[in-house]
Amino acid sequence: MWQVGERIFPVRFIKEGTDGRTDTIRLLRECDAGIKMGIASIDDVIDYVSHEKLRKCLEDCKAEHVKLQHEMEGILAEYHDDGKEPNIMAKSMSWMKTNVKLVMNESDHTIADLMTDGCNMGIKSLHKYLNQYKAAEEKAKDIAKRLINIEEKLTLEIREFL
Repeated sequence: MWQVGERIFPVRFIKEGTDGRTDTIRLLRECDAGIKMGIASIDDVIDYVSHEKLRKCLEDCKAEHVKLQHEMEGILAEYHDDGKEPNIMAKSMSWMKTNVKLVMNESDHTIADLMTDGCNMGIKSLHKYLNQYKAAEEKAKDIAKRLINIEEKLTLEIREFL
């Protein structure tokens, strides 16, 4: 919430600017949506994994996402913000793409391909938001950078399955 005089506004209704508090909340929200999308994507494919090494990579990645999410939720709570859900269209399209590809070819190769595409989209978006919300506090930027590192690490670990 943001107070202007006697009025209190949710941050989402404030015009984008260079305000550090607003940029911090917006960046954290995007990280929140990205983390939720990553966890959901892993949940969508994990039951189809046959190779134990790939399963472990995905489980470890999910655990890192959950840990970062808990940390980020604490920071969002400091700002009295609930975070952000992933865009419903993006989530629906991801679910559809995943299920269509897995029905056509239920293999670790397909899973690695889907997860690599998802990670690359997440990395690209997070870099965009880091550039867009330059006035965000370092703790928010750190969360975004750590999320980027988690995604990059997964793409490297699962390359052998492509």
